[in-house]
Amino acid sequence: MKEIIIRSLSGIFYVLLLVISINYQYALLGLFFVFGLISLSEFKKIIKLKSIIPYFIFIGLFFVFAYWQTVTVSTIGLDEITQILMVITIFVQLFLIKDLFSEKTIPLFMSKRFILTTFYISSAFVFLVLIANHHKTYNPNILLGSFILVWVNDSFAYLVGKNFGKQKLFEKISPKKTVEGFLGGLFFSCIASFFIANFTHSLSFSSWLILSIVISVFGTLGDLIESKFKRQANLKDSGDIMPGHGGLLDRLDSIIFAAPFIYLFLRIIQYVS
Repeated sequence: MKEIIIRSLSGIFYVLLLVISINYQYALLGLFFVFGLISLSEFKKIIKLKSIIPYFIFIGLFFVFAYWQTVTVSTIGLDEITQILMVITIFVQLFLIKDLFSEKTIPLFMSKRFILTTFYISSAFVFLVLIANHHKTYNPNILLGSFILVWVNDSFAYLVGKNFGKQKLFEKISPKKTVEGFLGGLFFSCIASFFIANFTHSLSFSSWLILSIVISVFGTLGDLIESKFKRQANLKDSGDIMPGHGGLLDRLDSIIFAAPFIYLFLRIIQYVS
């Protein structure tokens, strides 16, 4: 009972901190900067990388692509560079998906560890900020809606999987995840997209419906990939900063992996509209 209370209070504090900060541009920048450093530290521990260079890379990426592009008027050349960052990040993540499906273990030679800390962790927090600043003016509704879809997907995937799950999704990586749970999370995320579209008035229902599918699919893949990294490192959690939940990366793994694909979708609908 005590563990449930601690877990609940910890989760409520995390959600409140995020929801309150997301309404203020500079608060969000500061929060994601701290979250990024903590997540990077936890991931470095998982992949056994002791170098401090990834911290400097994160600070540089965050300043140039998130802070500078968000708070300055002049963004000459930054849009093109951001697109390049997006392409490289998605390319690296597609390789991680390949490793998830085809490799017994994810190869972690030294250069790949630096690539992962840069384009799997660091760049993700850049895209989270850019999602909130998608229309060149700060509007947190799309980002908040994305987080809500992640929470809906995770919650109902757990509930449906626990009560009706029989077919394992990736038993060797995450024994508790089931196909029924994944489909349940996807189904309720699609339903949630209707309410998000009507309450936020940020995107059309069709766009939110597609986003719910993008977030459910890539969020689940992100969760599985982080689980595979932890399994290779013989770790249950990425850290212990959140009592009852583990590490911060354990809570953000889904949105981190989905963020570049969310940003890509936003750029596509902006281009075709």
